[in-house]
Amino acid sequence: MGQFLQQLINGLTIGSFYALIALGYTMVYGVLKLINFAHGDLFMLGAYVGLVTLMGLVVNMGMSASLLVLLAIFLIVMVVIALVGIVLERVAYRPLYRAGRLPPVVSALGAAIFIQNAVMLLYGARYRTYPEEFKAIVPEVIWTVGGARISLMQVVMLAIAFVLMAGLYIFVQYTRVGTAMRAVSLDHDIARLMGIDVYRIIALVFIIGPALGAAGGVMVGLFYGRIYFTLGWGYGLKAFTAAILGGIGNIPGAMIGGLLLGVIEALATGFVSDAWKNAIAFVVLILILIWRPTGLLGERVVEKL
Repeated sequence: MGQFLQQLINGLTIGSFYALIALGYTMVYGVLKLINFAHGDLFMLGAYVGLVTLMGLVVNMGMSASLLVLLAIFLIVMVVIALVGIVLERVAYRPLYRAGRLPPVVSALGAAIFIQNAVMLLYGARYRTYPEEFKAIVPEVIWTVGGARISLMQVVMLAIAFVLMAGLYIFVQYTRVGTAMRAVSLDHDIARLMGIDVYRIIALVFIIGPALGAAGGVMVGLFYGRIYFTLGWGYGLKAFTAAILGGIGNIPGAMIGGLLLGVIEALATGFVSDAWKNAIAFVVLILILIWRPTGLLGERVVEKL
């Protein structure tokens, strides 16, 4: 029982990273019916910007490590990557909206390759390690519950992830802008007739999605202590899988899909083998999609009469 609880906690922690990244995929697909293949690399870029920000604030400027500094790092990184997301939308996607579905996908792949190689040229191809100073921000405190070890770092990561996910859900469901986003996701033309600036909503999606992915990048860097320039490929693929698992275009589905995928991986690691965790996760995905092709919560689709 203790091992099961331990793997469950580990899975929820990893799954929260997947969920934050998956939200970017599902939001863009919901509004544009486009798979933003560059999103995983924006997540990776967020991890590197988090490292630079941490070095600047704690190491170079000598600021005392605290949770307030940690929140400042998250805020700075999310703003920076949100700005990158806006530039990406304006340069790589907006000129191709009327060119069909394939050109934006090719442009997304090109943007992903550009970001990945730019980071490699700037920071090198080797692993980059988060400095020891960050450990003072989140002290190494561990509790034992039911035979499982829960660290303060895990609690902090889960708390930040759930606050961000809950904030996004409340924003989309209970604000006027969120209502406009849902209207645009249903039909662009009708949304325009209702006076909604569709391009502004699309730009907002490219702000929120990359910002959440950037938060996930900082969390991965802090949690594991090291990052590398191909980080976005593996996590991006897992997050895309989570979005499909929950129902592509469905925001709660992306959250549930990410958490579920993390739990499946952790249980596979604990009770089968670490070498088989990816295979088992994808087998479960295939079985679920055979049983429910639109994902657990269903894809957001429009019923036209």
